Amino acid sequence: MKELIQRAESEIEIKKSRFIAIAIPTATLEEVKEHVKAVRAEHMKATHVVHAAVVGKSGTLYSSSDDREPKNTAGRPALEVLKGSGITNITVCIVRYFGGTLLGTGGLVKAYGDSVKTVLECVKTEELKEKKKIALTFAYSYYTKIKRTAEKHSALITDEDFSTDVKIVLTVDEDKADSLIKDLQNDDPYLSYEYL
Repeated sequence: MKELIQRAESEIEIKKSRFIAIAIPTATLEEVKEHVKAVRAEHMKATHVVHAAVVGKSGTLYSSSDDREPKNTAGRPALEVLKGSGITNITVCIVRYFGGTLLGTGGLVKAYGDSVKTVLECVKTEELKEKKKIALTFAYSYYTKIKRTAEKHSALITDEDFSTDVKIVLTVDEDKADSLIKDLQNDDPYLSYEYL
């Protein structure tokens, strides 16, 4: 199973209707609503913002919506293409700007399915790996060094707090966690950490 690692976008035009497919990395079903809301805000004049999402380690959590298109002509075909892709932790929002010509149910099913196929051709994915979250606390003087070491181990900083000391939360592949901690302790022997 693969997972989406960065946002991607593609566009197709069918009978003057524009279909913009936006693939967004998604960790939970709760995030799906936030992504749809954000895409609606980006495309306020769009006629529809249909979505399909596949989430979870085994890609078995789903979400989809027709967003006022006729029932099962938009979200469902988009979701079926997504489910068949072998990619998880992904939301695809399909933004439609109506071009004045009705496509009919068959045309809609094809348009939304093709939109997802088109964006999947340009997405960046990686093999799904177990991740670990690590909270670190250290002195300001070590910040640059620690950030560099985290990048070297492909760790992602998901939270930062600059108070008395610096506190950051990293997400890293589980198999890299121990060597990351070892290198971070070489950077700062007084570093404190905990697995979350």
